[in-house]
Amino acid sequence: MSKLWLSACSVTVGAFAVPLLVFAQAAQQQAAKEAAGFVMTFNDVILFPTIALLTVVAFLVFLWGCAEYFFGATNEQVRQQGVKHITFGIIGLVIMVSAFAIVTIIANTFGLGDELDCAKDPLMPGCDTVFTVPNPTGGPPVNNTNPTPTGGPPVP
Repeated sequence: MSKLWLSACSVTVGAFAVPLLVFAQAAQQQAAKEAAGFVMTFNDVILFPTIALLTVVAFLVFLWGCAEYFFGATNEQVRQQGVKHITFGIIGLVIMVSAFAIVTIIANTFGLGDELDCAKDPLMPGCDTVFTVPNPTGGPPVNNTNPTPTGGPPVP
């Protein structure tokens, strides 16, 4: 009798668990779609513009230091200030190049190199299939992103 009861409970639990698995797959696809969209938006709006802005700032500090150094050749104090700005500019450039390299290494380590390239330029060849999730029903893959995430034309 207990084996029959155990079998009946197993069938009942299994009957309720199968729809949950189907819903879990749909939820997984939705989560992958939202994650891909978040990564693209984060890269486009925050990460890459911040790295570019800080790189430009470091380069301008470097140029300012060079100008101070050359134009203040007769004044030792101005030359020392120029050397400080040159040093800070070089340190800033090294930090920004390192930040970009670290982001690239992390992306390639986790297999996100294509996603990182496509986040920079979504219209690049091959980017139409980068953010896809395999369809569990055996149909065509589900595309998770819009080719132009910002909705505007590509920036040259």
